[in-house]
Parts: sequence; structure tokens; C-alpha cells
Amino acid sequence: MRICRIATIPFSLIHNLGGQLDAIVAAGHELHLVCSRGPEFETLQRMPGVTVHALEMARMISPIADLSALVQLWRLYRRGNFDIVHSTTPKAGLLSALAGLFAGVPLRLHTFTGQPWATLSGPVRWLAKISDWLVTHLNTQCYADSASQRDFLIAEGLCRANQVRVLGAGSIAGVDIEKIKQAAQQYPTAATKAALSIPPCGAVIAFIGRVARDKGIVELVTAFDRVLHLCPDCYLLVVGPLEPERDALPAEILQTLRDHPRIRCTGYQPAPEKYLAVADLLCLPSYREGFGNVVIEAAALGVPTVGTSIVGLRDAVVDGETGLLVPPKNEAALADALIGLLTDAGKRKKMGHAAKLRTTNFFSAAHINSLVLQEYQELCKSKTGAR
Repeated sequence: MRICRIATIPFSLIHNLGGQLDAIVAAGHELHLVCSRGPEFETLQRMPGVTVHALEMARMISPIADLSALVQLWRLYRRGNFDIVHSTTPKAGLLSALAGLFAGVPLRLHTFTGQPWATLSGPVRWLAKISDWLVTHLNTQCYADSASQRDFLIAEGLCRANQVRVLGAGSIAGVDIEKIKQAAQQYPTAATKAALSIPPCGAVIAFIGRVARDKGIVELVTAFDRVLHLCPDCYLLVVGPLEPERDALPAEILQTLRDHPRIRCTGYQPAPEKYLAVADLLCLPSYREGFGNVVIEAAALGVPTVGTSIVGLRDAVVDGETGLLVPPKNEAALADALIGLLTDAGKRKKMGHAAKLRTTNFFSAAHINSLVLQEYQELCKSKTGAR
């Protein structure tokens, strides 16, 4: 098969789909990748067995730039004669759906990994919802990376039940369990803690993701001071980039992140497993989320999660079994959940073991990628048989 995978930025292809792209190539398919140029574009170009195409896609609404990108993508799809085009991320999803339809691509697929408009209001929310409605109706099949997200899309009137599916138990590409274990072993816990000026006995709450308001950073920073009163040996480790142009944090929170003696901020890191290896807990207090792949990455190392009870995370975390879920934007509930697990090592260990077992059973990369490849085969057979 000739397959084209498209995302708005290189990061999404490398970090969310890297192992799946390797699996597609290993299965003998011809694979093309499309994304904007970015810091990791050259890394994509070095991937064996793939052809990479640069297409500048503005992440925000930009009519002239978007029209130019649409025309270029249509030309690429016409030349490529692809059997399947498969998109992820909002802007790439809309452009691919339109270009694929106009170019006559027989199988046009999209995977939803969270709705940025879920916490918005007004005209921006309306436009973003219209975009997702078009994606579901112009493609031949859509997928959600969690069951609760699928239900949300249907409840919001964006699609019918038969237009969006979840493969397996969810997640976009699973987690390479052995790879993440081996990678974590390359970074001795003692050395990592020492580099972060965290004592060997210090308990670590890790946050990994965009350091932005909608990730619940305000509530996490505020709750952390409450946690310290009962867990005085605790540290907060924040791993990820700031997004001041999209979702700026209040000035006082930024100052706390910089100056608090028990908070460590690393910025973006290409190897988050280094920091998961020293974590006692993962905390993901988001307002909106896709499946939350970092949850199963942490689970692969036996680290339970304290998260929010929202679409997506409800599928990644089994509340009371593999972690704890609290209402979003609730600092008191978040602090109580963190304190409860930090002060009960037995419960924390039991949840970490359950999280690891669940990830092994349902979310291994090998399992999820085999489901995707099987889906491609069945869709192609169905399309051929219908002709």
C-alpha cells in the first residue's frame, strides 16, 4: 500500500507516532510523511524507509496561508496516488480531508486526539467545531484515541456512531514498553536526582507536557504548597515547554515556577523517561486531554497517575485502581489526592503495579500498531471489493 501520514508539526509524528511509522515500513508499505518544518524535521528525514514532504501549516486560522497549504497538499495527493491518507492534529486534519476529497484519495482517515475547543467559548469554539464536523464528514473513516472522546464527539453532534471508532482499548500508538524501560535504565535515579538538586530521599511529583494554563498548571502549583505542609520532603518536577503565545500562565505562577525552592523546571526534554524514572507520581491535572499517552508511559515504569476526571483521561486512568481522578480546576481535591498517595507507599505501589499490568495487557505499541495495520488491510480489501 502507498500510505501518507500527515500532522501539523514534526513533533506529533516523532513522539506520538514514531513506533507506528516504523511498523508500517517494516510491514512492507510505502510510507510518506507530511508536516511543517520545525526543530525535529531533520530527525524525520533520517527515518529509514520514509519519504518526507515539508508543507507549512499555520497552527492558528490563517486564510491565505491555509489556502496555499491546501493547494500544495492537493497537488501532492494527486501526484502521490496514495491508497490511504491518515491525518492527526486539527489543522492537518481539515486540510487533509479537503485535499484528499478533491484529489480522489480512496481512503481518507483521521484520528482525533483531543479537542482544543472543548474549553473555549464564542466564535473560536464554533469555528473549531465546524472544522471537526467537516473532518468527520469528508473522511471515509475517523477514529478517537479513547472511548470517552468518541462519546463526546457524538454527544456534541459532530458525527454519527458509525463515523468514529476506537481501536482496541484506545491510545494513538501505545507505548513501547521494553524501549521505555531500557531508556529509563540508562539514567540512574541517583544521578538524575543529584543533577536536579533533589536529595535521594526526596519524593517526586512529575508533570510532563505543555506548561500551559489548560494543562492545570495553575492548580498544580497552588496545590503543591498544600502538599508540602504534610509531605515536607516532596518536590515538583515540571518537564515541558512554555506556550506563552497560545496559553500564557499568570505572571505570579511563572514566578513561582522559577523561584520556588522545591520546584524544578527542565523545559522541553526529548527523553521524558529519564524523569519518569525518578517520579513517585505522575500528575496530569488537565482541563482537556486526548488519551494522555504520558500516563501509559509512566505506567510502563510502575508509576501511578493523579489526573482529572475528563474526556480521555478517564480511559487512561482507572480511578482507584491505577491512579486517582479528581474534578478539574479543583486545587483542594488535587492536593488531597496527591497527599493521600504520597503518604501511603503501599497504596501507591499497588496502583503502580496495576497500571503497569494494564498497560502491558492493552496498550503495548506492538498491539496497537498491529490493530492499525489490520485496519488498513481491511479497509483496502473492503474498498477493492466495493468497486
